[in-house]
Amino acid sequence: MSEIQSKPKPKKPRGVARLLEGKCIACGARCQSSCPVNCIEMTDSGEPIIETGKCIGCQKCVKICPSTAIEMFFTAEEQQILAELATSAVPVEEEIDPEAAAIAKTLAEYRGVWVFVEQTEGEPAKVSWELLGAGAGLASSLGVELCALVIGENVEHLCREAFEHGAAKAYLLDAAVYKHYRTEAYVEACCHLIEKYKPEVILMGATGMGRDLAGAIATRVATGLTADCTGLAIDDKRNLMQTRPAFGGNIMATIMCDKYRPQMSTVRPNVMPMPERHEGAEGTIIRDTFVVPEESVLTKVIEIIRDSHSKGAVDITGAEFIISGGRGMMAPENFAILQELADELGGVVGASRSAVDAGWMAGDRQVGQTGKTVRPKIYIACGISGAIQHLVGMQDSDMVIAINRDSGAPIFEVATYGIVGDLFQVVPAITKKIREMKQKA
Repeated sequence: MSEIQSKPKPKKPRGVARLLEGKCIACGARCQSSCPVNCIEMTDSGEPIIETGKCIGCQKCVKICPSTAIEMFFTAEEQQILAELATSAVPVEEEIDPEAAAIAKTLAEYRGVWVFVEQTEGEPAKVSWELLGAGAGLASSLGVELCALVIGENVEHLCREAFEHGAAKAYLLDAAVYKHYRTEAYVEACCHLIEKYKPEVILMGATGMGRDLAGAIATRVATGLTADCTGLAIDDKRNLMQTRPAFGGNIMATIMCDKYRPQMSTVRPNVMPMPERHEGAEGTIIRDTFVVPEESVLTKVIEIIRDSHSKGAVDITGAEFIISGGRGMMAPENFAILQELADELGGVVGASRSAVDAGWMAGDRQVGQTGKTVRPKIYIACGISGAIQHLVGMQDSDMVIAINRDSGAPIFEVATYGIVGDLFQVVPAITKKIREMKQKA
């Protein structure tokens, strides 16, 4: 008997990339950065030189070019093959991009949405439960479990609270070394769990602890991190679409981490709605025995001093409305007019470094590089010139309103709205108008 050998499936030609003359806009070497085989070099004028002998026809440069200045070139023989394939019913064997295949294989290993439950001496941060509400929607879209990550000492009760707020599972690390938050210990613990269980998405509160921990973890596991998100969703490729304000709140940017896992985001308190609490809800607790040796942790916590125990202390980092005063306030007693406006808005009073250094306001109210970084919905700067040290601490506010006599003050460069005038007339006028509006409502 003679063997019947089937013909091999024809392979579809991939072609090579070619620059179209006169169309490049010198966008900044996007094509070069996207090439997986380094076959693109840039000229001094910013145009690409494509080494066709090394091109593998992956089309990454074609897809990323904003001016469609690159096309795929096929020889006459390849064009004939393409024409034949177009009219043939024979199945075509598509060449697989090795890089894309490797990325897809890695991404497929990660599943699950995790929310880090922040706690201090066993007391949970409210933002953790808010994130469980947001995480529930993501987990539903992905078809995976919503899980809580609980680390501390004698904190198993937080697992049960997490179940009541929507979690189906809780990963628990309970040991004396985790009693107080210390970056080294918590990073080691989180990275151990990430490597072992491979979550797809990790959400953390954009608090002092969350920002410190999230950045360190993302660096260690070599993944992306989007801070201060205001919106979270899933696209059709299981990528986390992370939306956050950009350029002083003038636009909303949606950021995705499509080649690395886990996908990490931090969210400010009060951004996501609090989910409904279901008393008595149950879930699965995964107890892990990983313990970081105490001697490997360089920092020691001697005492926790809560600002809220101090008279007049205010945590301005979580405020949605901040009215700050600078040297233009002239005297400490003048901050009273800012407090009146803050009371009407349900906000707090902040200060620039110059006002704090003058002794007009307490140090916990200072906004800036040497103070606190804030991202409120509305930041009103009164009598603040806008030194770079201050701008660093508030420029990411959703809306900035500046009130200053000097029309050339740097603060106006980052302000959404600017009022050139006497703050001692403007601020009371705004307060009066808000009171009138509230009385009519």
